[in-house]
Amino acid sequence: MQSSSFYTGFTRLCKGLAVILVLGHVLIQIFPSALPYVALIPSSTIPFAWNLITAGYIEQSLIGVAISTIGLLLFGKSLEPLWGSKEFLKFIIVVNLFTSVCVFVTAIALYYITRQESYLYTPFSGFHGVLSGFLVGIKQILPDQELSLFVLKIKAKWMPTLVTLISIATSFFITDSVSYLPTLIFGIYMSWIYLRYFQKRPETSLKGDPSDDFSFSSFFPEFLRPILDPITSLFHWVFCGRRSGSSAELRGRSLDASPLPGSDSIEAARRRERGARALEQRLAAEKLSAVGKVEGTSHQSAAENV
Repeated sequence: MQSSSFYTGFTRLCKGLAVILVLGHVLIQIFPSALPYVALIPSSTIPFAWNLITAGYIEQSLIGVAISTIGLLLFGKSLEPLWGSKEFLKFIIVVNLFTSVCVFVTAIALYYITRQESYLYTPFSGFHGVLSGFLVGIKQILPDQELSLFVLKIKAKWMPTLVTLISIATSFFITDSVSYLPTLIFGIYMSWIYLRYFQKRPETSLKGDPSDDFSFSSFFPEFLRPILDPITSLFHWVFCGRRSGSSAELRGRSLDASPLPGSDSIEAARRRERGARALEQRLAAEKLSAVGKVEGTSHQSAAENV
């Protein structure tokens, strides 16, 4: 029953996006000359600016399209019901675009620093930037949910950090790591910025997630947080500097510092409760569907025997 439920419950939006990923891979396999027009090649991005959008949906390898398609369908089952289809699609578009912009700027900067032309002519593409961003979304909504990483069970709140560390470690042994590592790292970074400061919260009129459990330093072990907290303050100044004068109002606290509805801790707790409740409902629905299929099969077999 568990194996059958694994393949059910995929949303229509995720199925459509999965088809786009597969078709993009098929396109460049049939027409390899189309790659410069759809992948992000820094030397030709200025005339082909649409590459900043299309590159994220083009997988150059079969294993890449397989991982991206499966990851999209599985993460979509958890995130789209909580965010809604419109917000889920907006997240993908925003994270993909700004990840590509960051990769482009970084490649140009590295070229001027090192004078290595490979940074200009490497075709950057793939959905793994958005996939890594999904891990940040799971960390925000279901931080204590256990996910499988190879043979280990890891809490979701540590998955973005572990995936980044593993990717950086393996990059020393892979020659073309430059083609995927910047996209993965910037995908995590851009998704955190969007969820932290810009995503609209339907339950309030505020944007973002200012809770301490979702701060920049929360991606790192406890002993590093005193060092990283000043960086968190810098992020807050950059994105919220104009509103810092009314921070008490934005953070939903009264003058005596007692939490009010809409405060950081309360909203973070509500978000986690909604995530856990939605996950339980989805698992229950999948279990009920699987039981119904088994009962239908048994009734059919009994009827045939009669």
